[in-house]
This record gives sequence, C-alpha cells and structure tokens, in this order.
Amino acid sequence: MKKDPDSSRVANLPPLSFRGFPTGKVRLTPIPAPFFSELLPAIDHLGELKVILYALWFLNRKEGVFRFIRPQDFLADDTFLKGLGSTPTDAAAALEDSLQRAVTRGSLLKAEVQSEASSQVYYFLNSPRGRAAVEGLKKGAWQPDLTPVANVTLDIERPNIFRLYEEHIGPLTPMIAESLQEAEKTYPAAWIEDALRIAVENNVRRWRYVEAILHSWQEEGRDEQNRGDSQKDRRRYVEGKYADFIEH
Repeated sequence: MKKDPDSSRVANLPPLSFRGFPTGKVRLTPIPAPFFSELLPAIDHLGELKVILYALWFLNRKEGVFRFIRPQDFLADDTFLKGLGSTPTDAAAALEDSLQRAVTRGSLLKAEVQSEASSQVYYFLNSPRGRAAVEGLKKGAWQPDLTPVANVTLDIERPNIFRLYEEHIGPLTPMIAESLQEAEKTYPAAWIEDALRIAVENNVRRWRYVEAILHSWQEEGRDEQNRGDSQKDRRRYVEGKYADFIEH
C-alpha cells in the first residue's frame, strides 16, 4: 500500500479540544443552501473558508437594510485572528489573502469608497441585497452607517459565567453571584469552564469545590496536556485536599 505523504502531518495535529455544543437553546446562524451545494465543494483554501463563514456569522448579527463587514471588523476579533496566524502580522497577511480569494470566487463583494481624507473598504455577501448595496454605494444612493455599535466578536458568543453556573451547579444567589464575578476577574474563562466540568464529572455540584480547583491551578500550575481525562486524574479531585469541599 502506498504511504500517504500527509499521514505524518495528520498524526502531529493537536488533540481536538471542542467538548460539544451546550445544552439548552443556543443562537443559530443561517447559511444559504447554495453555500453547501456550490461554494463548499469549490473552496480549497482554509483561510477563505474561515473568512466566508465568519462573514456570514458577523452579518447575521448586524442590523440595518444593507449589512457589511470591513477589514477592521475582522482585525478587531482576536479570537478569530488566532486561527489565521501565529502572530498578528501573519494573521493580517492571511486575512488579506483570504478576503481576496473570497472576492475572486464571488462569495463576497468588495466596494471601496474614496474620500478626500481616506478610503474605506466594505465587503458584502454576494446576495441580491448585497449586490443592490454595492450598486447603490457606487451611485451614491446610500452611505454606510458608521455609528459605533456594540462589538461583534467570537468572545461574546462564549457562555458567561452565570449561565455556566446555572447550567452545571444550580440557581444563583447574591453571594454566589459576587463570588462568580470575582472569579471571572481572577481566572481565565477556559479554566472556569474546565473546573465546572470536573465538578459535574465527579458529581460535586458546589462552587467551593470549583473554587478550590481554580485556586490549586493558580498556586501550583496546571498540566495542560494531561488534564482530567484519566480515572486517576479524576480521582485526585475527590480525594485528599479536595475532600473537604465534598458533601458525602
């Protein structure tokens, strides 16, 4: 059998860290059916795929008759940029290349408005409304509303700590809410999510227990490569110093 030249690269990929979609209602992003039947089979560049998917997500969260996304909107989302390059410079270059690919393919439309002071680039979905927006912009029939609005970024889509607590531990009380706000300032969001997951796996639905895990990670460091996956790792969170936080 002929050896796959890419097999070594596949073997070296980092482990998947996505733990699945959450329970309960989540906001959905509509994607036109032609994306799957026409665009998806043709797109052969990961950056281009990411850019068009992000644009669909972003535009769905904007308001107004004509919705657009600008280069600075992409650049303002650090979470998105991390998936395009290892450094800000690499990510910006990859973004520019990916946007050009999307425009060349026809999934996005590009319009540039010149003024005496500067020029501004806008991207629209290549839909009937997007095409009308570009045409109207060229004729001066309308101007983009640049009134500052609340940032639309992927970080905002993450469940907030109150929702996580209610989903995994129980109803909020004023005292618990204060503790949660303090924890959110002290620990990374990913740590809090992982500590809550460990509490659920060990059936210890108490905030003091979650706090003890977070404090331990902060004081002693955290092994990011071997975190809570084996039975041995899980057992250490219900024995020893953590036992004081568990009601038997």
